[in-house]
Amino acid sequence: MEDRTVNQWNGNVPQPIRSDGAGAIDSGPRNIMRDIQNPDMFVPPSTDTGLLPNLKFSFSDTSMKLKKGGWSREVTARELPAATTLAGVNMSLTAGGVRELHWHQEAEWSYMLLGSARITAVDQDGRNFIADVGPGDLWYFPPGIPHSIQGLEHCEFLLVFDDGNFSDQNTLSLSNWFAHTPKDVLSANFGVPESTFQDIPSDELYIFQGKVPGSLESQEVQSPYGEVPQTFKHELLKQTPIKTPGGSVRIVDSSNFPISKTIAAALVEVEPGGMRELHWHPNQDEWQYYLAGQGRMTVFNGEGAARTFDYRAGDVGYVPFANGHYIQNTGKETLWFLEMFKSSRFADVSLNQWLALTPEELVQSNLNVGTEFIDSLRKEKWPVVKYPGFSYYPKNK
Repeated sequence: MEDRTVNQWNGNVPQPIRSDGAGAIDSGPRNIMRDIQNPDMFVPPSTDTGLLPNLKFSFSDTSMKLKKGGWSREVTARELPAATTLAGVNMSLTAGGVRELHWHQEAEWSYMLLGSARITAVDQDGRNFIADVGPGDLWYFPPGIPHSIQGLEHCEFLLVFDDGNFSDQNTLSLSNWFAHTPKDVLSANFGVPESTFQDIPSDELYIFQGKVPGSLESQEVQSPYGEVPQTFKHELLKQTPIKTPGGSVRIVDSSNFPISKTIAAALVEVEPGGMRELHWHPNQDEWQYYLAGQGRMTVFNGEGAARTFDYRAGDVGYVPFANGHYIQNTGKETLWFLEMFKSSRFADVSLNQWLALTPEELVQSNLNVGTEFIDSLRKEKWPVVKYPGFSYYPKNK
Protein backbone atom coordinates (compact mmCIF):
# COMPACT_ATOMS: atom_id res chain seq x y z
CA MET A 1 0.00 0.00 0.00
CA GLU A 2 1.26 3.47 -0.80
CA ASP A 3 2.20 5.79 2.05
CA ARG A 4 -0.57 8.36 1.64
CA THR A 5 -1.11 10.45 4.75
CA VAL A 6 0.82 12.36 7.36
CA ASN A 7 -0.09 12.08 11.06
CA GLN A 8 -3.48 10.62 10.20
CA TRP A 9 -3.63 7.79 12.72
CA ASN A 10 -1.24 8.85 15.48
CA GLY A 11 -3.67 11.07 17.40
CA ASN A 12 -3.05 14.33 15.52
CA VAL A 13 -5.57 16.15 13.33
CA PRO A 14 -5.47 14.52 9.86
CA GLN A 15 -4.24 16.70 7.02
CA PRO A 16 -4.69 16.29 3.24
CA ILE A 17 -1.01 15.69 2.54
CA ARG A 18 0.62 12.69 0.90
CA SER A 19 4.11 11.56 1.85
CA ASP A 20 5.35 12.72 -1.57
CA GLY A 21 4.42 16.30 -0.60
CA ALA A 22 1.20 16.54 -2.61
CA GLY A 23 -1.52 18.56 -0.89
CA ALA A 24 -1.42 21.18 1.86
CA ILE A 25 -2.65 21.79 5.40
CA ASP A 26 -6.40 22.38 5.75
CA SER A 27 -6.75 25.20 8.31
CA GLY A 28 -10.26 26.30 7.37
CA PRO A 29 -13.69 25.27 8.66
CA ARG A 30 -13.99 21.49 8.55
CA ASN A 31 -15.70 18.47 10.04
CA ILE A 32 -12.73 16.61 11.46
CA MET A 33 -14.75 13.54 12.44
CA ARG A 34 -15.96 13.20 8.84
CA ASP A 35 -12.38 13.47 7.59
CA ILE A 36 -11.29 10.72 9.98
CA GLN A 37 -14.13 8.47 8.82
CA ASN A 38 -13.39 9.09 5.13
CA PRO A 39 -9.59 8.91 4.80
CA ASP A 40 -9.73 7.72 1.18
CA MET A 41 -11.80 10.72 0.11
CA PHE A 42 -9.82 13.18 2.26
CA VAL A 43 -6.53 11.86 0.87
CA PRO A 44 -7.44 9.76 -2.19
CA PRO A 45 -5.03 7.10 -3.42
CA SER A 46 -2.85 8.47 -6.22
CA THR A 47 -4.52 5.92 -8.53
CA ASP A 48 -7.90 7.67 -8.15
CA THR A 49 -8.67 9.79 -11.19
CA GLY A 50 -11.47 10.94 -13.48
CA LEU A 51 -15.14 11.41 -12.71
CA LEU A 52 -17.34 8.92 -10.86
CA PRO A 53 -20.51 9.82 -8.95
CA ASN A 54 -20.87 9.50 -5.19
CA LEU A 55 -21.25 5.79 -4.37
CA LYS A 56 -21.79 6.03 -0.61
CA PHE A 57 -24.57 7.17 1.69
CA SER A 58 -25.08 6.43 5.37
CA PHE A 59 -28.40 5.62 6.99
CA SER A 60 -27.15 7.92 9.78
CA ASP A 61 -27.59 10.84 7.37
CA THR A 62 -31.25 10.08 6.68
CA SER A 63 -34.41 11.36 8.35
CA MET A 64 -36.07 9.00 10.84
CA LYS A 65 -39.81 8.37 10.73
CA LEU A 66 -40.82 7.79 14.36
CA LYS A 67 -44.07 6.05 15.30
CA LYS A 68 -45.46 4.37 18.41
CA GLY A 69 -44.30 0.83 17.78
CA GLY A 70 -41.09 1.55 15.87
CA TRP A 71 -39.25 3.67 13.33
CA SER A 72 -37.94 3.62 9.77
CA ARG A 73 -35.47 5.45 7.54
CA GLU A 74 -34.56 4.97 3.89
CA VAL A 75 -31.82 5.36 1.30
CA THR A 76 -33.20 5.73 -2.22
CA ALA A 77 -32.13 7.43 -5.44
CA ARG A 78 -33.08 10.73 -3.80
CA GLU A 79 -30.29 10.27 -1.25
CA LEU A 80 -27.90 8.34 -3.52
CA PRO A 81 -28.69 9.33 -7.13
CA ALA A 82 -26.44 6.66 -8.66
CA ALA A 83 -28.55 3.92 -7.03
CA THR A 84 -31.20 3.54 -9.71
CA THR A 85 -31.93 -0.20 -9.44
CA LEU A 86 -32.55 -0.81 -5.72
CA ALA A 87 -33.60 1.17 -2.64
CA GLY A 88 -33.30 0.28 1.03
CA VAL A 89 -35.29 0.85 4.22
CA ASN A 90 -33.90 0.29 7.71
CA MET A 91 -36.76 -0.44 10.13
CA SER A 92 -37.15 -1.29 13.80
CA LEU A 93 -40.22 -2.57 15.66
CA THR A 94 -40.90 -2.88 19.37
CA ALA A 95 -42.21 -6.07 20.94
CA GLY A 96 -45.73 -6.11 19.51
CA GLY A 97 -45.01 -3.23 17.11
CA VAL A 98 -46.68 -3.74 13.72
CA ARG A 99 -45.74 -2.62 10.22
CA GLU A 100 -49.36 -2.58 9.23
CA LEU A 101 -51.07 -4.70 6.57
CA HIS A 102 -49.94 -3.27 3.23
CA TRP A 103 -48.57 -4.03 -0.21
CA HIS A 104 -46.15 -2.52 -2.73
CA GLN A 105 -45.86 -2.05 -6.46
CA GLU A 106 -42.26 -3.28 -6.00
CA ALA A 107 -40.88 -6.56 -4.69
CA GLU A 108 -39.70 -6.57 -1.06
CA TRP A 109 -36.56 -8.47 0.04
CA SER A 110 -35.51 -8.34 3.68
CA TYR A 111 -32.66 -9.37 5.99
CA MET A 112 -33.23 -9.66 9.75
CA LEU A 113 -30.50 -7.81 11.62
CA LEU A 114 -31.50 -8.52 15.22
CA GLY A 115 -34.43 -9.78 17.27
CA SER A 116 -37.37 -11.74 15.91
CA ALA A 117 -40.59 -10.91 14.08
CA ARG A 118 -43.63 -12.57 12.57
CA ILE A 119 -44.50 -12.11 8.91
CA THR A 120 -47.81 -12.88 7.18
CA ALA A 121 -48.92 -12.81 3.55
CA VAL A 122 -51.71 -13.94 1.22
CA ASP A 123 -51.17 -14.49 -2.50
CA GLN A 124 -53.45 -13.81 -5.47
CA ASP A 125 -54.96 -17.31 -5.23
CA GLY A 126 -55.99 -16.96 -1.60
CA ARG A 127 -53.14 -19.11 -0.27
CA ASN A 128 -51.68 -17.78 2.97
CA PHE A 129 -48.33 -17.74 4.74
CA ILE A 130 -47.22 -17.08 8.33
CA ALA A 131 -43.72 -17.54 9.75
CA ASP A 132 -41.34 -16.29 12.41
CA VAL A 133 -37.99 -14.83 11.35
CA GLY A 134 -34.81 -14.22 13.34
CA PRO A 135 -31.27 -12.89 12.79
CA GLY A 136 -29.89 -13.88 9.41
CA ASP A 137 -33.27 -14.90 7.99
CA LEU A 138 -34.63 -13.45 4.74
CA TRP A 139 -38.07 -12.91 3.33
CA TYR A 140 -39.26 -11.96 -0.13
CA PHE A 141 -42.71 -10.75 -1.15
CA PRO A 142 -43.40 -10.37 -4.90
CA PRO A 143 -44.96 -7.10 -6.11
CA GLY A 144 -48.59 -6.69 -5.12
CA ILE A 145 -48.61 -9.43 -2.45
CA PRO A 146 -50.24 -8.08 0.77
CA HIS A 147 -48.24 -8.70 3.94
CA SER A 148 -47.40 -7.54 7.46
CA ILE A 149 -44.49 -7.58 9.92
CA GLN A 150 -44.83 -7.66 13.71
CA GLY A 151 -42.10 -7.63 16.34
CA LEU A 152 -42.06 -10.60 18.68
CA GLU A 153 -39.41 -8.67 20.61
CA HIS A 154 -37.42 -5.55 19.82
CA CYS A 155 -36.15 -6.19 16.30
CA GLU A 156 -34.47 -4.46 13.40
CA PHE A 157 -34.23 -5.39 9.72
CA LEU A 158 -33.19 -4.16 6.30
CA LEU A 159 -35.80 -3.98 3.53
CA VAL A 160 -34.65 -3.81 -0.11
CA PHE A 161 -36.94 -2.92 -3.03
CA ASP A 162 -36.33 -3.47 -6.74
CA ASP A 163 -36.66 0.19 -7.77
CA GLY A 164 -34.18 2.89 -6.79
CA ASN A 165 -36.93 5.53 -6.70
CA PHE A 166 -39.06 3.54 -4.25
CA SER A 167 -40.20 5.12 -0.98
CA ASP A 168 -41.73 3.17 1.88
CA GLN A 169 -43.86 6.24 2.56
CA ASN A 170 -45.63 5.63 -0.74
CA THR A 171 -46.98 2.13 -0.07
CA LEU A 172 -50.60 0.97 -0.24
CA SER A 173 -51.79 0.57 3.36
CA LEU A 174 -54.93 -1.04 4.76
CA SER A 175 -55.72 1.84 7.15
CA ASN A 176 -55.21 4.45 4.44
CA TRP A 177 -57.53 2.67 1.99
CA PHE A 178 -60.26 2.35 4.60
CA ALA A 179 -59.84 6.02 5.60
CA HIS A 180 -60.32 7.13 1.99
CA THR A 181 -63.26 4.88 1.12
CA PRO A 182 -66.85 6.06 1.80
CA LYS A 183 -68.35 4.19 4.73
CA ASP A 184 -71.40 3.19 2.70
CA VAL A 185 -69.04 1.49 0.24
CA LEU A 186 -67.26 -0.32 3.08
CA SER A 187 -70.67 -1.33 4.44
CA ALA A 188 -71.76 -2.74 1.06
CA ASN A 189 -68.44 -4.50 0.49
CA PHE A 190 -68.31 -6.29 3.85
CA GLY A 191 -72.05 -6.66 4.45
CA VAL A 192 -72.07 -4.92 7.84
CA PRO A 193 -73.66 -1.67 9.10
CA GLU A 194 -71.84 1.62 8.46
CA SER A 195 -71.55 2.06 12.22
CA THR A 196 -69.03 -0.77 12.21
CA PHE A 197 -66.50 1.68 10.78
CA GLN A 198 -67.07 4.67 13.06
CA ASP A 199 -63.74 4.21 14.87
CA ILE A 200 -61.46 3.27 11.98
CA PRO A 201 -58.21 5.30 11.67
CA SER A 202 -58.61 8.63 9.90
CA ASP A 203 -55.23 8.29 8.20
CA GLU A 204 -52.45 5.80 7.59
CA LEU A 205 -51.09 4.03 10.66
CA TYR A 206 -47.88 2.85 8.93
CA ILE A 207 -46.43 1.47 12.20
CA PHE A 208 -48.49 1.04 15.36
CA GLN A 209 -48.12 -0.57 18.77
CA GLY A 210 -49.98 -3.84 19.19
CA LYS A 211 -49.85 -6.78 21.57
CA VAL A 212 -47.17 -9.44 21.24
CA PRO A 213 -48.90 -12.28 19.38
CA GLY A 214 -49.16 -15.82 20.69
CA SER A 215 -47.53 -18.89 19.22
CA LEU A 216 -47.61 -19.64 15.50
CA GLU A 217 -50.10 -22.43 16.18
CA SER A 218 -52.45 -20.06 18.01
CA GLN A 219 -52.36 -17.60 15.09
CA GLU A 220 -52.88 -20.13 12.31
CA VAL A 221 -55.64 -19.38 9.81
CA GLN A 222 -56.68 -22.25 7.55
CA SER A 223 -57.22 -21.24 3.92
CA PRO A 224 -59.51 -23.39 1.76
CA TYR A 225 -56.86 -22.98 -0.95
CA GLY A 226 -53.92 -24.09 1.19
CA GLU A 227 -50.53 -22.48 1.77
CA VAL A 228 -48.37 -20.64 -0.76
CA PRO A 229 -46.52 -23.11 -3.03
CA GLN A 230 -43.14 -21.41 -2.53
CA THR A 231 -42.00 -20.22 0.88
CA PHE A 232 -41.45 -16.49 1.37
CA LYS A 233 -38.75 -17.21 4.00
CA HIS A 234 -35.11 -18.33 3.67
CA GLU A 235 -32.69 -19.09 6.53
CA LEU A 236 -29.48 -17.67 5.06
CA LEU A 237 -27.19 -18.33 8.04
CA LYS A 238 -28.08 -22.05 7.92
CA GLN A 239 -26.79 -22.15 4.36
CA THR A 240 -23.34 -23.71 3.93
CA PRO A 241 -20.93 -20.87 3.03
CA ILE A 242 -18.26 -20.85 0.35
CA LYS A 243 -15.10 -20.76 2.49
CA THR A 244 -11.87 -19.22 1.22
CA PRO A 245 -8.64 -18.21 3.01
CA GLY A 246 -9.87 -14.63 3.54
CA GLY A 247 -13.45 -15.21 4.64
CA SER A 248 -16.69 -16.63 3.32
CA VAL A 249 -19.65 -15.96 1.01
CA ARG A 250 -23.26 -17.16 1.15
CA ILE A 251 -25.13 -16.64 -2.13
CA VAL A 252 -28.94 -16.55 -2.27
CA ASP A 253 -30.95 -16.17 -5.46
CA SER A 254 -33.77 -17.92 -7.29
CA SER A 255 -31.69 -21.12 -7.51
CA ASN A 256 -31.98 -21.76 -3.75
CA PHE A 257 -34.77 -19.31 -2.81
CA PRO A 258 -37.12 -19.79 -5.78
CA ILE A 259 -39.65 -17.06 -4.92
CA SER A 260 -36.94 -14.37 -5.10
CA LYS A 261 -37.27 -13.58 -8.79
CA THR A 262 -35.99 -9.99 -8.89
CA ILE A 263 -33.36 -9.73 -6.13
CA ALA A 264 -30.20 -11.84 -5.75
CA ALA A 265 -27.72 -11.34 -2.92
CA ALA A 266 -24.54 -12.48 -1.23
CA LEU A 267 -23.62 -12.22 2.45
CA VAL A 268 -19.86 -11.61 2.51
CA GLU A 269 -17.47 -12.09 5.42
CA VAL A 270 -13.99 -10.55 5.05
CA GLU A 271 -11.50 -11.35 7.80
CA PRO A 272 -8.88 -8.80 8.96
CA GLY A 273 -6.20 -8.64 6.28
CA GLY A 274 -8.67 -9.96 3.70
CA MET A 275 -10.29 -8.56 0.58
CA ARG A 276 -13.30 -9.25 -1.62
CA GLU A 277 -11.25 -9.88 -4.74
CA LEU A 278 -11.03 -7.66 -7.81
CA HIS A 279 -14.16 -8.49 -9.82
CA TRP A 280 -17.25 -7.15 -11.56
CA HIS A 281 -20.83 -8.23 -12.14
CA PRO A 282 -21.99 -8.89 -15.73
CA ASN A 283 -25.72 -8.71 -15.06
CA GLN A 284 -26.65 -5.70 -12.87
CA ASP A 285 -25.61 -2.80 -10.64
CA GLU A 286 -24.61 -3.75 -7.08
CA TRP A 287 -26.29 -2.28 -3.97
CA GLN A 288 -24.41 -2.86 -0.72
CA TYR A 289 -25.27 -2.68 2.98
CA TYR A 290 -22.48 -2.81 5.57
CA LEU A 291 -23.37 -4.85 8.66
CA ALA A 292 -20.21 -4.76 10.80
CA GLY A 293 -16.58 -3.69 10.66
CA GLN A 294 -15.07 -1.18 8.28
CA GLY A 295 -13.72 -1.34 4.77
CA ARG A 296 -12.88 0.55 1.64
CA MET A 297 -13.79 0.09 -2.00
CA THR A 298 -12.27 1.45 -5.18
CA VAL A 299 -14.60 1.44 -8.19
CA PHE A 300 -13.06 1.45 -11.68
CA ASN A 301 -14.91 2.62 -14.78
CA GLY A 302 -13.84 3.19 -18.38
CA GLU A 303 -11.35 5.86 -19.50
CA GLY A 304 -9.27 5.38 -16.36
CA ALA A 305 -11.90 6.71 -13.94
CA ALA A 306 -11.48 5.33 -10.41
CA ARG A 307 -12.70 6.54 -7.01
CA THR A 308 -12.23 5.18 -3.49
CA PHE A 309 -14.75 5.22 -0.63
CA ASP A 310 -14.65 4.18 3.03
CA TYR A 311 -17.53 2.27 4.62
CA ARG A 312 -18.60 1.16 8.07
CA ALA A 313 -21.67 -0.42 9.68
CA GLY A 314 -24.91 1.25 8.55
CA ASP A 315 -23.51 2.59 5.27
CA VAL A 316 -24.87 1.89 1.80
CA GLY A 317 -22.49 1.40 -1.12
CA TYR A 318 -23.22 1.20 -4.83
CA VAL A 319 -21.37 -0.07 -7.90
CA PRO A 320 -22.66 0.76 -11.42
CA PHE A 321 -23.16 -2.08 -13.88
CA ALA A 322 -19.97 -3.98 -14.85
CA ASN A 323 -17.63 -1.55 -13.03
CA GLY A 324 -14.54 -3.26 -11.60
CA HIS A 325 -14.14 -3.08 -7.81
CA TYR A 326 -12.90 -4.73 -4.63
CA ILE A 327 -13.78 -4.37 -0.92
CA GLN A 328 -10.90 -4.40 1.54
CA ASN A 329 -11.16 -4.92 5.30
CA THR A 330 -9.51 -1.82 6.80
CA GLY A 331 -10.14 -2.65 10.45
CA LYS A 332 -9.11 -5.13 13.09
CA GLU A 333 -12.52 -6.82 13.24
CA THR A 334 -14.30 -8.98 10.66
CA LEU A 335 -16.08 -7.01 7.94
CA TRP A 336 -19.60 -8.21 7.04
CA PHE A 337 -21.70 -6.79 4.23
CA LEU A 338 -24.51 -7.67 1.86
CA GLU A 339 -24.23 -7.20 -1.89
CA MET A 340 -27.55 -7.20 -3.76
CA PHE A 341 -28.66 -7.13 -7.38
CA LYS A 342 -31.89 -6.56 -9.29
CA SER A 343 -31.68 -10.00 -10.84
CA SER A 344 -32.96 -13.55 -10.43
CA ARG A 345 -29.40 -14.91 -10.33
CA PHE A 346 -26.11 -13.90 -8.72
CA ALA A 347 -23.19 -13.55 -11.16
CA ASP A 348 -19.65 -12.20 -10.91
CA VAL A 349 -16.48 -12.30 -12.98
CA SER A 350 -13.18 -12.80 -11.15
CA LEU A 351 -10.22 -10.85 -12.58
CA ASN A 352 -7.85 -13.52 -11.29
CA GLN A 353 -9.80 -16.39 -12.83
CA TRP A 354 -10.25 -14.56 -16.14
CA LEU A 355 -6.49 -14.09 -16.52
CA ALA A 356 -5.78 -17.67 -15.38
CA LEU A 357 -8.05 -19.04 -18.13
CA THR A 358 -6.56 -16.83 -20.86
CA PRO A 359 -3.49 -17.89 -22.90
CA GLU A 360 -0.35 -17.09 -20.89
CA GLU A 361 1.49 -15.32 -23.70
CA LEU A 362 -1.44 -13.00 -24.28
CA VAL A 363 -1.60 -12.00 -20.60
CA GLN A 364 2.16 -11.51 -20.41
CA SER A 365 2.28 -9.28 -23.48
CA ASN A 366 -0.78 -7.29 -22.41
CA LEU A 367 0.54 -6.51 -18.90
CA ASN A 368 4.30 -6.83 -19.47
CA VAL A 369 4.63 -9.31 -16.60
CA GLY A 370 6.78 -12.35 -16.04
CA THR A 371 6.12 -15.99 -15.22
CA GLU A 372 5.94 -15.29 -11.47
CA PHE A 373 2.66 -13.45 -12.00
CA ILE A 374 1.33 -16.08 -14.39
CA ASP A 375 2.14 -18.85 -11.92
CA SER A 376 0.23 -17.02 -9.15
CA LEU A 377 -3.06 -16.97 -11.04
CA ARG A 378 -5.93 -19.24 -9.92
CA LYS A 379 -8.30 -21.09 -12.23
CA GLU A 380 -10.71 -21.50 -9.29
CA LYS A 381 -12.68 -18.50 -8.07
CA TRP A 382 -11.88 -17.24 -4.56
CA PRO A 383 -14.43 -14.52 -3.75
CA VAL A 384 -12.48 -13.45 -0.63
CA VAL A 385 -8.67 -13.53 -0.57
CA LYS A 386 -5.96 -13.17 2.05
CA TYR A 387 -2.21 -13.36 1.77
CA PRO A 388 0.53 -13.63 4.42
CA GLY A 389 1.79 -10.21 5.44
CA PHE A 390 -1.07 -8.38 3.72
CA SER A 391 -2.28 -5.33 5.65
CA TYR A 392 -4.29 -2.29 4.74
CA TYR A 393 -2.50 0.14 6.99
CA PRO A 394 0.35 2.19 5.52
CA LYS A 395 3.47 2.14 7.70
CA ASN A 396 2.92 5.63 9.13
CA LYS A 397 -0.66 5.06 10.29
